[in-house]
Amino acid sequence: MEKEFLNMFEAQKRTIYKVCYIYANDQDNLNDLFQETVLNLWKSFPRYRGDSNISTWVYRIAMNTCITFLRRSNTRPQTIPMTANMASMMADDDETAGMLQELYKLINQLGKLERALILLWLEERSYQEIADILGISKNNVAVKLNRVKEKLRKMSNR
Repeated sequence: MEKEFLNMFEAQKRTIYKVCYIYANDQDNLNDLFQETVLNLWKSFPRYRGDSNISTWVYRIAMNTCITFLRRSNTRPQTIPMTANMASMMADDDETAGMLQELYKLINQLGKLERALILLWLEERSYQEIADILGISKNNVAVKLNRVKEKLRKMSNR
């Protein structure tokens, strides 16, 4: 079981990191969220039944962990500077890293559900998969996602 978990972790660590990054307000908070998420995945791994895709399961646990962590700390996350580590993990060149940094700054200004929606959409998840992860209807995903995209467009034009 340990080897299976490590294989899953290796395949999903970028996803876990991205979810934690969206909800973190500083590097220490990011590290705490990442560690807490991995711990929750480890605890839950024996109960993973395979009813959904492993990435759907990982997203759901990561997002729930981050949101619960934020509720406990009772603080609204602020944007944090993109670290060189994150930039190298997410982008191949400086221009793309700069664009990603700006996008994440805008995303950090969104509400919790809005952040989750846009993150999953950026990961090219289907509307059905997003609905399964977030526990909302597929139609609700479409409506909310269009609103979030419009909100981001307006925010980027300021």
